[in-house]
Amino acid sequence: ILGVSQHFLGFTDSGLPEGDPPPPLPAGCFALTPLEDAARPLVRAVREFRPHVMLAYDESGGYPHPDHIMSHKVAVEAFEAAADPDRYPGAGPGTCEPWQPLKLYYFASFQRGRFMALHEEMLRRGLESPYVQMFGQWEERADRRAELEVTTRVPCGDFFGIRDEALQAHATQVDPKGFWFACPLEVQRAAWPTEDYHLARSLVDTELPEDDLFAGVRERVCL
Repeated sequence: ILGVSQHFLGFTDSGLPEGDPPPPLPAGCFALTPLEDAARPLVRAVREFRPHVMLAYDESGGYPHPDHIMSHKVAVEAFEAAADPDRYPGAGPGTCEPWQPLKLYYFASFQRGRFMALHEEMLRRGLESPYVQMFGQWEERADRRAELEVTTRVPCGDFFGIRDEALQAHATQVDPKGFWFACPLEVQRAAWPTEDYHLARSLVDTELPEDDLFAGVRERVCL
């Protein structure tokens, strides 16, 4: 749908345990994999694909899904290790050389301001907002989770439609009639037409705030 290829690294979904206390994670799942074992396939992929920019969840996983949190750890490990020939020896196709990505971003999608803007725009249009319960949950945990600083806002409202089409292709993950699709595209484009990120690591000069994930990279690579 997006015109890109996807490479699975071969781990087992950890699920989202619910309860107080939550049940233990299943044996052998991604979140329980030792970090070096979990990161090795991604280090290999980085050395093979040679990305200039990497995207990842933050330390909290965006929300505390164990696989999101583990994905954060693995992404940071790969960003820092893929350029070091002494780390993860043999993690690369053939004689693939080490590779250093230039920028690492965290998704900053779960912002109070974004959902409040969508909520207010829906009410302004006479629509029922799906976000009231979310605001209550955020109030309960406000002292436990600080929001990421948004450093980069990429205008991409024109692409929200194909984004949603791709997300809906994951039939086991997202209900097309559920919460994540309850806000009409025209509301999103009017109230918050960007995808937002936090620049966590950068090896190039860039000026904040940004509107381009490749700011600084384009100048360096094209010289």
